[in-house]
Amino acid sequence: MSDTIKHECGLVYIRLLKPLHFYQNKYGTSRYGLHKMHQLMEKLINRGQDGAGVATLKLGMSPGVNYIDRLRSVKEKAPNDIFFQINRSFIEAKSKNPEHYDDANWQKSNIPFMGEVILGHLRYGTFGKNSVRNCHPFKRSNNSKARNLVVAGNFNLTNVGELIEHLGPSERELSDKSDTAVVMENIAYSLDRENERLFQKYEKEGLSKTEILKLIDTNIDVVKVLKDSSEKWDGGYVMGGITGNGDSFVIRDPNGIRPAYYYKDDEIVVVASERPVIQTVFDVDFNQVSELKPGHAAIVKQNGYFEEVIINEPKEKLSCVFERIYFSRWNDGDIYNERHCLGKNLAKNVLKAINFDLENTVFSFIPSTAKIAFEGLINGINEIFDEIKANELYSKTNHLGFDEIKDLLAKRPRVKKVISKEVKQRTFIAGDEGRESLVNTAYDICYGANIKNNDTLVVLDDSIVRGTTLKQNILNLLDRLNPQRIIIVSSAPQIRYPDCYGVDMSILNNFIAFKAAIELHKENDNQKLIDSTYEKALMELKKPTNQQENLLSAIYEDLDTDEITRKISQMLKPDNMKADLKIIFQNIDGLKNACTSSKGNWCFTGYYPTPGGNNVANRSFVNFIEKKTERPY
Repeated sequence: MSDTIKHECGLVYIRLLKPLHFYQNKYGTSRYGLHKMHQLMEKLINRGQDGAGVATLKLGMSPGVNYIDRLRSVKEKAPNDIFFQINRSFIEAKSKNPEHYDDANWQKSNIPFMGEVILGHLRYGTFGKNSVRNCHPFKRSNNSKARNLVVAGNFNLTNVGELIEHLGPSERELSDKSDTAVVMENIAYSLDRENERLFQKYEKEGLSKTEILKLIDTNIDVVKVLKDSSEKWDGGYVMGGITGNGDSFVIRDPNGIRPAYYYKDDEIVVVASERPVIQTVFDVDFNQVSELKPGHAAIVKQNGYFEEVIINEPKEKLSCVFERIYFSRWNDGDIYNERHCLGKNLAKNVLKAINFDLENTVFSFIPSTAKIAFEGLINGINEIFDEIKANELYSKTNHLGFDEIKDLLAKRPRVKKVISKEVKQRTFIAGDEGRESLVNTAYDICYGANIKNNDTLVVLDDSIVRGTTLKQNILNLLDRLNPQRIIIVSSAPQIRYPDCYGVDMSILNNFIAFKAAIELHKENDNQKLIDSTYEKALMELKKPTNQQENLLSAIYEDLDTDEITRKISQMLKPDNMKADLKIIFQNIDGLKNACTSSKGNWCFTGYYPTPGGNNVANRSFVNFIEKKTERPY
């Protein structure tokens, strides 16, 4: 999208199933796992450019020897910074101990991060400051080995306050009540209870403390820990963790909102937020990479035993469709097909808008994430015109000369690259007073696109959220090319409702579709509906979360989609823009037709998969009326 928004994070997990010397002998390096982790994180950099972190655990270490290492960074290209520091340890070890360095067992005992279990994370700061303290993995240390815990996740939970109440009395006094800290404490609390359960069990059997601790290490019930801790989580999540005894897991929410894929062979288990990164790094086929099922966890015990286990009863699969439209890597086979279909579904409406006049229309797209949908749009237009050409040739074969046939066959879309984001600036992290000046230098246009004064310029954007960048920058730039008319086409429908599960968009005043709806009600002297919806939302928020309905939907009920679209066009058109402006949105049927396997469309339709979504929608509306810009969950 032309508007930069806050994104999802990326999670990577690796479990080596063989001793380190195996990889040294087969692949020429005992750092095989670390190298693969670095490659995976580099491939997932689209999911987190604010910071990164890596944690490792060494299996079977003697008491008193450090076995958990963690490193986090918020430097530019954070993964490279992390692995530069890790590699420096190896260089120093080699220079000081050249006679031992080639021994993989010696490396494991003497060099940090030489572990068999590796957890990596890439962070996009959706909430909270961009400091190393906010970077995952989070770590909880304890003198008891099986109580140590490392956690990293890609998640938004709507009920953090409720989760705090379900902790023990001492655990509720958290100094940090961010969602990450609460989730970490939630899992740690369940892990402690599991440790206590086993201790009491073995103590009744008359075993010594030393014997009990050894048995706890090998008998921690990870499934029970995850069931107990995640039972009341409301939201979308993929959470990875390592316990001090060597057990590890990645768990996914029951609706499969957040993505997770895994690959396993007899050497390795790897889990990542996106399928194609696993395919590329491990050179495996699409069908060899499995999707972690909703409500399940991939669990690897300390002895290497792997299983995919139900933790929470799976519900209707509602993967976040907005992620598929905009955020996920395009080279995933399913993502590619969905985006292509989204663009193709728009072809008929676009042709109607230009009166089927290809000769005087130029087609382009922005940003690069819209490229696949743009290909679909052009393919759809070509297919429609192929049918038109075939019908004309069939009906007029005896009446068309060579030049007429040649001109007919030459009718095809004029495709130009007219605008691009030349400066990779993360404008969304700038303060409001500085953001506009950054936006104004981030884009550039091609002055040699040969746009004629009577041309229509059609530009595809994958989605329109705020419309701020369109109004402040892009439309003015496009207008410099002097087209008669500009049509902005969104491959996504109007974004009307807050997203509290997938991509973090939860402040209604940031949605141009919502603001357009409010303006229409005011113009129609319908302030009474706005006021009554506010009063009803206040009352709804007093109910238990699981009894609430989404009252925000009342704002849209009596408004026609085309009416809202026209108002959006009026609101986004800059005052000094000379060209006419029209905006075309994907409709909901087109979205469903394209994204058949991703049905999490709540930000377009308001149909939330969990009770927390309705609560967030109501609170978002109340915050809007009360002019609060805080996160509503």
